Amino acid sequence: MKLLLAEDTSDLNRAVTAILKHEHYEVTSVLNGADALQSILETPYDGIILDIMMPGLSGLEVLREIRKRRITTPVLLLTAKAEIDDRVSGLDAGADDYLTKPFAMKELLARVRSMTRRGTVYAEDELHFSNITLSAESLALEAENTVRLSMKEYELMKALILNAGRALDTKYLLSHVWKSEPEADEDTVWLYVSYLKGKLRAVSGKAVITGKRGGSCTLTEQ
Repeated sequence: MKLLLAEDTSDLNRAVTAILKHEHYEVTSVLNGADALQSILETPYDGIILDIMMPGLSGLEVLREIRKRRITTPVLLLTAKAEIDDRVSGLDAGADDYLTKPFAMKELLARVRSMTRRGTVYAEDELHFSNITLSAESLALEAENTVRLSMKEYELMKALILNAGRALDTKYLLSHVWKSEPEADEDTVWLYVSYLKGKLRAVSGKAVITGKRGGSCTLTEQ
């Protein structure tokens, strides 16, 4: 799984990064809130660890901004303060969990495992982007018209909507949409991308999927 760690204390950043990598997570580490926000907007992650007190943008400001943009990636907040107000503010802003410094690495790993498990089952009844609506109950894609998607088309469309505006490469899509199908390959991904392009046209959607085989695909608004 791919994680983002934003922690401004260099020694702690290095230590946590090393531990997470040892546990086979793919980790991107940054030292401030601005870099964290930029990375989140550009790259899909399975989990985010944010220090609350960072220079520039605080962890809470980053969290509020990504939730405002409907980025639902699970977030674990780190704080050096034990006051209840910090915990409440973080949870109200959309955090999934918090951990007060100093913490044991075993506890951090347990929180990360729990957080990423919740992220894999996240779903909303309806997802929206531009003028399109995706229904979990009916597997319908709707804009000016409506079509029904197959389950795999639905899962791919959901991944694209949840990461709208961000480039998703074949490796990411195979690990998230086809994770239980080891026989799936790049051809499989791009076949389903072509299906969805056609169905977006069929419903007169203002959203389009850009990109081509051998690269990444991105859901954008035309």
